[in-house]
Order: sequence, then C-alpha cells, then structure tokens
Amino acid sequence: MPTLEPLRLDHAASLLTFERVNRAFFAKSIPDRGDDFFTRFDALHAERLAEQDTGACRFHVLVDDLGAIVGRVNLVDIAGGEAELGYRIGEEASGHGLATNAVAEVRQLARRDYGLQRLRAKITVDNVASRKVLERNGFTETERMELNGRPAIGFLLHLS
Repeated sequence: MPTLEPLRLDHAASLLTFERVNRAFFAKSIPDRGDDFFTRFDALHAERLAEQDTGACRFHVLVDDLGAIVGRVNLVDIAGGEAELGYRIGEEASGHGLATNAVAEVRQLARRDYGLQRLRAKITVDNVASRKVLERNGFTETERMELNGRPAIGFLLHLS
C-alpha cells in the first residue's frame, strides 16, 4: 500500500516521471498542465516547495514500496481556515481505492495538523470517479461552474 508523504526536494525525479507517464490519462478528465510545466519542472518544483514552506499550500505524494510516485494530493490557497483540495492518481494505480484513502488521510491532516475548517474541490461534470471520491469523503455539491471551458461542479467539506 502506498504511503502519503509531504512533498520534498528528493521527490522531483519520481514526480516528473509520474506526470509524464500519466499526462494523456489525466488530460481525459482534468485540464492538461501544458508543455511549459514539463519544460520548467525543476523551477516549478522548487517554487512549490517554497510555497509549502510559507504554509500557503501543502503538497503530498503517494509513494509505493519501490519509491515511485503513484499519486498526489494537494491543499492549495490555504487562507482563513480553508483550502482547495486537488488530487491525481496515476492510471496504473487507479481503481483500487487509493484516491478515496489518500483524500481521507489528507482530510485528517487538514483538520488535525493544518488547523483547517473547510476544504473546497472542483471537478469536471464528466469526472465520475472523482465525484465518488469526494462524496465518499463527505464533500457536498455547492455550485455549478465552468473549469477551463468545461462544465464543472464545486464541492465543500466542513471539517468540524
């Protein structure tokens, strides 16, 4: 079973591999990161770590027994007791409950360790798997919107 770890500098190579290998898979249900993400990966990784050091974001990776990253769960835009949750599980690891379990673990960290009271999330309407993950973790639908030109749903979870 993969373990959830806070993002670190030494995750860079495995994280880049994870993002490259799963790029087409992710693009089916969430907006693509674009070529610039891969070209500037080292600088962006350093920026994410700096953001994490300020407490504005909390980045986590799921690491398997061989040290490969198979998923990530992030809390971004932390302010006022609230953060936005985002997650991705690689294609080979999907369908085994990893996203549900990882979100549950980050939900606990958010409340217990990061002092958050609410989590928000957004998914595209056609991302049925992510909707199930959010609902299994107690998120409720709050609004309809567009996400990168696609119909989307906003969710909220009260952590109290």
